[in-house]
Amino acid sequence: MSMIAATPQPPYYAVIFTSHRTDGDHGYDAMSEKMVELAARQPGFLGIESARDTLGITVSYWSDLESIQRWRANIEHRQAQASGRETWYSSFRVRISRVERDYGI
Repeated sequence: MSMIAATPQPPYYAVIFTSHRTDGDHGYDAMSEKMVELAARQPGFLGIESARDTLGITVSYWSDLESIQRWRANIEHRQAQASGRETWYSSFRVRISRVERDYGI
């Protein structure tokens, strides 16, 4: 079971990455772990949650839109994005949202 991200009080931002994978790993698992480790070192990163069955959903949390833009432009992340388009994903969608409320147990 993966952890629920410990995010601060809102507002903050969520990047929601929804995807369908192609067959086979082709280095995906190793790159995914590397990207999580790299993202965690980026200024403004707040946490990440991920689930995969037939449909994969990864939500990363960020303090502001500028931090998201810097992550998007990170050269290693850009290389992983290119591999995703070419090899790992048959389809995907990225959505960016501002979190206004956050509650739970």
